[in-house]
Amino acid sequence: MKTGFYPKLAWTGIYKNRQVYFPYILTCIGMIIMCYVMSYLSVLEDLKAMPGGSTMASILSLGKGVLAIFSVIFLFYTNSFLIRRRKKEFGLYNILGMGKSNLVRIQIWESLITAVLSMGLGLVFGIAFSKLVELVVRNVLHANISFAFSVPAGAVLYTLKVFCVIFVIIFISSAVQIRTTNPIELLHSENAGEKRPRANWLLAILGIVTLGGAYFLAVSIDDPVAALAWFFVAVIMVIAATYLLFIAGSVVFCYLLQKRPGYYYKTKHFISVSSMIYRMKRNGAGLASICILSTMVLVMVSSTTCLYLGEEDILSERYIRDFTLDFYSSDDAAVSGLQEEINKIANDRGLEPENSLYLHYVDLVGFFSDEHMIMNPESEEPDSAAYSQMKYIQIIPIEDYNRLMKKNETPAPGECIIYPVGVGYDYDSIDIKEYGKLTVKKQVDEFTADQEASVTVGSSLFIFTPDYSSLSEKLGKYIYKSTNTQMASPHIFYGFDLECPQDEQVEIYRKIFNYLEKTDMKFSLDSRAKEADDFFSVFGSLFILGVLLGIVFIVAMILIMYYKQISEGYEDQERFAILQKVGMTKKEIRQSVNSQVLTVFFLPLVTAGIHLLFSFPMVSKLLKLFALQNTRLLIVITLCCYLVFALFYVIVYYITSHSYYRLVSGGIKK
Repeated sequence: MKTGFYPKLAWTGIYKNRQVYFPYILTCIGMIIMCYVMSYLSVLEDLKAMPGGSTMASILSLGKGVLAIFSVIFLFYTNSFLIRRRKKEFGLYNILGMGKSNLVRIQIWESLITAVLSMGLGLVFGIAFSKLVELVVRNVLHANISFAFSVPAGAVLYTLKVFCVIFVIIFISSAVQIRTTNPIELLHSENAGEKRPRANWLLAILGIVTLGGAYFLAVSIDDPVAALAWFFVAVIMVIAATYLLFIAGSVVFCYLLQKRPGYYYKTKHFISVSSMIYRMKRNGAGLASICILSTMVLVMVSSTTCLYLGEEDILSERYIRDFTLDFYSSDDAAVSGLQEEINKIANDRGLEPENSLYLHYVDLVGFFSDEHMIMNPESEEPDSAAYSQMKYIQIIPIEDYNRLMKKNETPAPGECIIYPVGVGYDYDSIDIKEYGKLTVKKQVDEFTADQEASVTVGSSLFIFTPDYSSLSEKLGKYIYKSTNTQMASPHIFYGFDLECPQDEQVEIYRKIFNYLEKTDMKFSLDSRAKEADDFFSVFGSLFILGVLLGIVFIVAMILIMYYKQISEGYEDQERFAILQKVGMTKKEIRQSVNSQVLTVFFLPLVTAGIHLLFSFPMVSKLLKLFALQNTRLLIVITLCCYLVFALFYVIVYYITSHSYYRLVSGGIKK
């Protein structure tokens, strides 16, 4: 054969099937652009040098790994549709005398053309787009704008390696399918439809029960730690239930519609319901994928956007004072001397500490079974080891409570006043296994010094007692064997504000830290100004990652919808032509098409909205782990994301439904 025969044949095949090939190539280009951009941001030295830049680079490195895995799965899935469309053409070549090895050569050239076009254009647009994303990232990190342009070799090589591997995997899979299929099967593969599925009530009911269980988990868990522990379980349950309901439940639903003569025996419903039943098994998997991708986009974009927009609130919740010092000691005299030196550092700059906070406390983790509490689950397990039984405990002298709250509470020895945060406490006593019983005299609903409650990942319980000394001494004797540390540690907390710029606060922090390091005291020192960069980098990088992955998932969803409409159009083309021959008008065909497309393609959007609604309580609790307490902000952002996504979904539906109708009308006489 002449040189260039196979490349020409491959390009002709791609061009003639451009309706399905070009969207696939565009998707490959989009994936490559995103992969390069993430790689670029993760290896850019200038970005790493910025405050918080190294944190963002680490998070984006994880993101590019997620993108690589998703690209393999998704491109492999979409290529299977292309091969199904090309099998008829390959079968014809085979019957006309081409051997399987010749067909594989055509595939080699098709794969090379697709890979070269995708990687070439993807890298060109990725390099151009990367600078724009870098400018956005600098703005997110509150860093100086730089217009220097670079193309890191590491980012280019990583992108080429990932997608070379992907294209090789896709080619091998396609070649195996061609070599293992006989010519007759290749020729008629496009006409091989799904068998009419049976109504599988067992799987449909299992899907309903599984989804109900996932929803119950999402709305019933009150503790953020328990929400974190059960989140992935609930996600897996929702994914499994969605596939069961779309594959089996949708068939059952169609059979139920058939049993309603008033609905079923109408022209626009009769054809659409019958068509959906005939191939709902394949439809169900695609629709479930669209629904899951939609839900992922909505949850990911809304939560990361909320974290980014609420980062100032989170920072204020996490650090209630400009400077917070936590001394691992109960020695007031030693801490008082250190406190004077710290104040002197501030006074040397003409500053006076304001809004000071000083208190004693013992912190521990308690595992509760009703009113019974133990500190050490290693020696005696509670009735259930669930995270919902765990509470973060702070024991504080009643004198400190009265001083800070300007109260005059006088509980007797053996009594206490409590302040629960998060999950409430409904018992009249606290029976501490390692100490004894404390009677709850009173519950209060406010404590201005709950600096730890805003950052703890679980529910908290503050105990104000006149027995602080005995509790501290007795509980302090218990040691974790694994770490050789105290289970209940006495602390002295000191916090204050300084009226000065953030840069000056960071300098004061360093001076205080250097001074404290020279002492023998164990301490923890935090500064709101110093931690601001890390906060902005973490939440900013999560926001950037959420947006980039959201775009990728939306593109995947669009392609699934498009290919689904195309495949449905090809399969329905001859059927509607036959229906027209037996008397069905073009108007009735369009009504039937609209009924089917509306029912099938808006079902994932509605279901994704229901998933989002039931996931909201769990997502809001997970965000509390980041100290985001602004539920109203999350509600507004989630609602806006859903409305914008729904508008985008409608546009995609409008475009893809026209592609479907054009294909269907191709077999209909004018």
